[in-house]
Formats: sequence, C-alpha cells, structure tokens
Amino acid sequence: MTPESPITPLGPALAEALPRLYRIRTDPLLTELIGALSTALVRGELHLPFDGPAPEGIVSVEQWPEGHRQALVRCGWIQIPEQPGLPDDESPPPLMLGDRGVGWRRWLLLLEATMAELERRATASVQPPLSPACLQTAAQRARRRGRLDPRQQAAVAALLSQGLVLLGGGPGTGKTSTIVQMLAAVLEERPGWRLHLAAPTGKAAARLRQAIAAGAGTLPPPLAAQLSASPCTTLHRLLESRGEGFGRNREHPLALDLLVVDEVSMLDLPLMAALLEAMPAQAQLVLVGDPDQLAPVGPGAVLQELQAPARRQAMGDSAIELITTYRNDGALAVAAGRLRRGDVPGFLQDLNRLSSSDNLSWWRCAAGRLPAGVLERLRAHQVQLARLAASWSEDPEAVTRELLEELERCVALAPTRRGRWGVEALNQRLLGADWSRGPAGWPAGTPVLCQRNLPELGLANGDVGVVVVREGQRQLLFWGSQEPGVAGKEGTSASAPAIRLVHPSRMAGADAAFAITIHKSQGSQYQQVLVLVPEGEGRWDRRLLYTALTRARRQAVLITPEGQGWLPA
Repeated sequence: MTPESPITPLGPALAEALPRLYRIRTDPLLTELIGALSTALVRGELHLPFDGPAPEGIVSVEQWPEGHRQALVRCGWIQIPEQPGLPDDESPPPLMLGDRGVGWRRWLLLLEATMAELERRATASVQPPLSPACLQTAAQRARRRGRLDPRQQAAVAALLSQGLVLLGGGPGTGKTSTIVQMLAAVLEERPGWRLHLAAPTGKAAARLRQAIAAGAGTLPPPLAAQLSASPCTTLHRLLESRGEGFGRNREHPLALDLLVVDEVSMLDLPLMAALLEAMPAQAQLVLVGDPDQLAPVGPGAVLQELQAPARRQAMGDSAIELITTYRNDGALAVAAGRLRRGDVPGFLQDLNRLSSSDNLSWWRCAAGRLPAGVLERLRAHQVQLARLAASWSEDPEAVTRELLEELERCVALAPTRRGRWGVEALNQRLLGADWSRGPAGWPAGTPVLCQRNLPELGLANGDVGVVVVREGQRQLLFWGSQEPGVAGKEGTSASAPAIRLVHPSRMAGADAAFAITIHKSQGSQYQQVLVLVPEGEGRWDRRLLYTALTRARRQAVLITPEGQGWLPA
C-alpha cells in the first residue's frame, strides 16, 4: 500500500490535449500510457520502466510493453537521447526513451542536468587545496576528537578536499557527530569560511540546529561557539521563496562557502535544481540523508537516484555510507534494519517474537473501528498538553519548554488522511465537535501543523505549534526555523530556536496534529510513535513503514488489521 495520491485531472487533460497539439491520431494505447505517466509523476516518479510489470493506469496489460512502445513509434513521440537535434521549426517530442524506460522529456533532461552538476561538484577540488600532510593531520585530529570510525574519518577528509560530500546512513549511525567533526575541521583549516545549515522543513531545520549545538560540546569552546552560531533555516527560506520562484539564483547566488543540507530524502528534483542554480561555483555542499526513507512528494527522488550504482561510481570518494550503528535501540532498531535491507520474512519473524519489555509492540485489531488503545494513549497526551497550555501565561518561558517536550512525546502516524484509520478520523475523535472549527476554535493544548510556507511569519510547511491562551485570546505558539522576514543568510543560529505567537486567523488551512501522515512526519522524531496500517488493497511500501518506525526515539507501536494483507513489499 502506498500513501494516497491527490486526485488530479492531469492525466485525462494531457491525454486529450497532447495528440491535438501534435496533430496525431488518438490511440487507446497512447492514451493509457499518458495516463500512467501522469499518475507516476504525481507519485514523484519521472519514468516508466519497460522491463517491469504493467504500471498503474495501463489497462491493456497483455500489450505491455511492446504494444505501447509501438504506439509511441507510430506517433513519432519517442526521442532517444542520442538522436540528432530537430529542425528549429519543430517542437521536440514530449517523451524520451532511455535505458530505464520512457519518461517526460522535460523532467528527464532536468534530472540529467542536475546529476551532471552534482557529479561535477563531487569531483571538483576545493580551492586553495590543502597539502596531503595537512589533510592527514586534520582528519586524524577529527578522528581522535570525535572517536570516528574509518568511514566517518573519510567523510572529514572528503570535505577538506572536495566540492561535494554525500553522507548517508540509517538511524544511530553517527551522521550528526560526523557532520560536527567535518565542519569543525573546515573551520580550523579555513577560519573565514561562511557556513549555513538547512533542511527541507521547519521541523527538520529545528532538529538539525539542536543536534549540531549538542554535538558541538565535543569541540574546544571557541570552535563550538563558532559552529553553534552558524545560521540554520529551511531551504525555501534560504533560497528566498517567492511563490513560483526563488530570489536566489544564478544571477543572485547565495552568500556562503559551505552549505549542509539535512534530510535530503525529502528533496524533489525542482528544489534540488533550484538549490544548485543558487550555489556559488566554488562553494562546498554537504548532502545528508537516509536513502531508505520515503521519496519526496514532488517529482524526482534525488537521493534515491544517487544510489544507482552508476551514479555512486561517478560521485567517487565523495559518496560515503555510514553503516556502523552506535545507538542501541533494541527491537525497534532490529525491525528498522530488517526493513532497510528488504528482509521482510525476518521482519515478520521478529514481530512474532516480541515481548512486553521490547520497545516495539505489535497490535492486531479489527479493521472496522479505531483501536481503543490508540485513542487512550492520545487522550492522555491531549490531557497533558491541555494542562500545560492552561498554565502557559503564568510562566511562558518554563511552560514553553515543557510544551515542546510534551508535543514530541507522542504522535499517531498513518499513510492517509482519510478512512477509518486515517489522520482526519483520529484528530476528529479527539476534538469532537471542535474539529471543524479550525485553530480559532480548538481548545488550548491542541497541536497545530502548518501546511504552507509562510515566510512573513517565519514559519515553514511542517512546523508544529500548539494552541495557548493569552489575555483571554487564543494564540498559536510555534517554534519556527527562522525569524519572520529574515533573509536566509541572516537566519537564526544553530543554538537559538525562534519562538513566536501567531493569531489563528493567519493560519488558514492548518491541521490538528495529534495524528499526522507519515510523509508529514519526515524530519521529526517523537518519544512514542503509534503507526496505523489501514486495511487496503495491495502490499505496503516498506519505505513507508521504515520511515514511520524510525520516527520513534524510545517506543513504537505497530497497529495492523487482523490477518496479513498489509505485508510490506
């Protein structure tokens, strides 16, 4: 099972418009293919592989793929990448045929241009270059100070010499401690280097800020202070998002020497392309992420594309995967590791062997109603939030910290918004008649999820706040990723989270966040996570389950319908 796709008229509209624009006859097989490509694009996939099973949207399964390939040949729509250019007065065909299948020409060209730029940066030398002796001394100093393993030490050496470093790894493999030592080594060798930290969402940027500040405790005080003062914002804020475009671009590049981007699994192709366009030619880029997490909602999974063997080879020594787990997360870590490796039989065997002392539980429930245990835990969380929010005005500073801790104590995750086990049903059960009133009518203590980038408020899509009462009026207390109205290079430092009050009227479209979708949870972590697996057709995407379970710091509960029709693929 995959997360619900938005209902879109894109496929039917293109199937009607493209033949008319190119003055070709309508072909049922061509219509199917356009629909399938459109559906794939909504899922973030840029092409359809001809060597696999018939994808969603293909009705004439018996003719897949050869019949559909011939339909493309008949209409002249296939462009092979090597074929000569077209005359100036002819429009290029909308599709391209490559080694991995057929896809939209525009997106595949953008993908190749983006990959080429990443590879160029990965093989470029940092100027001025450090001597081999200096490189070795700096890497060894970082190893001793951070107790780094050989792969972590290689990441430090790569950043001291190369223009781009791709750092991957699962939970607990030391990505943050490695980044701290990488940046410290750069600051020691290049004291004037301008650093910036960024992430796709406000929540992820806040977590990155906190993690870097905490990890800097292993450094000498002057170095720790310099690193903790590095600006940390969302990517949209850094690029100065302006609705349809960005203020930062090739003509107005970013004013920095080194950029670290966390949670790269969430970056889609257009955002990565915009980031590369705004990067100064000689600036360094560190991309950090877990390649086994969910692909982004938008088109083009950049981090997953970079895992292809040919791409990894082209990146050379700049692509480093951390594999040693330093944090013992018990049964939860074992289950995540099974999913990461695609070991579904082992994952299921481990579920059946869980004991009451494990930090992972498995509840099997009837699919017809919401499990009572889930509602009980969420209601206890709701009561605690309401208690703290009611006392917020008495001691805002102290209670704000407690509210943040309680917000991150518990959450329910589901793949879909709708349905009996969907996010909306859970939030509605907890809020009752108040659910439809929106933030202006929600009781104090209700978590609120920002659903849009609101730079004028200093908020980003994915930021989570809570309803409080101030002087008899409801306000939304948020921990944003940057101050409102501040340009990316002047964003808040890594040690200073932005806290602000927002009037509910300025938060149209916000959602209650006792329960959120798994996609929206990316970049966040909670003490306890309740993962609901609704009954549905097909098999669950193991990346979806892996992403949900790894949001938990201490405990996760997997809730599935009776039977095993939900198995991960």
